[in-house]
Amino acid sequence: MKKMTIRARLTLVYGGLLLAGGLLLIGITYALVFQRLGDKVYLRSGSAPPPDLPGVAGEAPAGTTLSRISGEIRSDALNVLLTQGGIALALVVVLGLAFSWLIAGRLLQPLHQVTETARRIAGAPDRGLHERIALKGPYDEVKELADTFDQMIARLDKSFDVQRRFIANASHELRTPLTLNRTLLEVTTDHAEVSPEMRQLGRTLLAVNDRHERLIDGLLLLARSERAIGDASYVDLADIVAHVSAQLPAGDVKLTVVADEAPTMGNAVLLERLVHNLVENAVRYNRPDGGWVRAESGTRPDGVFVTVSNTGPVVPRYEIQGLFEPFRRLGPERATAAGADDQATHASSGRTQSAGAGLGLSIVRAVAAGHGGQVFADPRDGGGLTVTVILPTAASSEYPT
Repeated sequence: MKKMTIRARLTLVYGGLLLAGGLLLIGITYALVFQRLGDKVYLRSGSAPPPDLPGVAGEAPAGTTLSRISGEIRSDALNVLLTQGGIALALVVVLGLAFSWLIAGRLLQPLHQVTETARRIAGAPDRGLHERIALKGPYDEVKELADTFDQMIARLDKSFDVQRRFIANASHELRTPLTLNRTLLEVTTDHAEVSPEMRQLGRTLLAVNDRHERLIDGLLLLARSERAIGDASYVDLADIVAHVSAQLPAGDVKLTVVADEAPTMGNAVLLERLVHNLVENAVRYNRPDGGWVRAESGTRPDGVFVTVSNTGPVVPRYEIQGLFEPFRRLGPERATAAGADDQATHASSGRTQSAGAGLGLSIVRAVAAGHGGQVFADPRDGGGLTVTVILPTAASSEYPT
């Protein structure tokens, strides 16, 4: 059951107080009138009751006739008081409810301003954190709330600026030495006079350097994708699924693609990385031979989806959430330099036996969250996973013409 708004509750409180006050007023008035009319009434000396009064006989005693007339007048007066007073009270309560609704809306208008500003900032945190409520008016409870909210947003804005500068500096400072190392190693290993042992060592170091580059790229992408998408454009996930599946080497893994239309709004580069990570993980963590991967896209009642299923090792359900954490992988593989030699070699299937940086599904979750979506993973019977990403559907007015 939906709860009433504060405005509706204030209106009911004001109306209830008005109704209670009106009933109390009518009750007091009724008691005073009843007491006043209950006093005895006497005719003036020497006068007789009017002959045209109903039921009054000229020969009846004056005291008896006067008593009966007094009771009828009192009863009629009290009935009129209750009837007319009740009608007047009903009209006053209706008008009071209407005025209470208007007054409550007026009093709550500053809170609506706070809510609208917070909603705009939540919709675009990177570009909206510079906005402030700047509520005008006397320094009351609502003004204090608005000013506190502005202070909080200012601190968040400063934190985001620091993060953006850090990402930019880290991107430059970390890429430069790794690029230089790769260049030196390539020049050294390509030299004609290098011995086979030195050439093999150079290739191993190149694999380590390459892994470090991919690790840094993944961390920077993870930091960028955790923020909401600013400039979104129309994207059909079916095109991305078909493109990624065609470009990614699968070796002896059977890759099946069912790419149905899935329109959404977002960053095409980040969404391509999302699908790439899903398919790449499904191929990498698969059976040594005879495995398969199925990539699908389409629409459903709650949005558009991309689903990637595969065969592979059995995944305990209690470890599912851990797979979406950075640097978390199943099995004994870890991100160490000892695995660099494995990265430089290939299995008979032609697939790289690299364990990766452990950021694949973390990036998937961050990109999905940045697009207002969700990620779900379920273990398959017999081994493997089914990972589903759900994103908002693009409105028909946003379709390209």
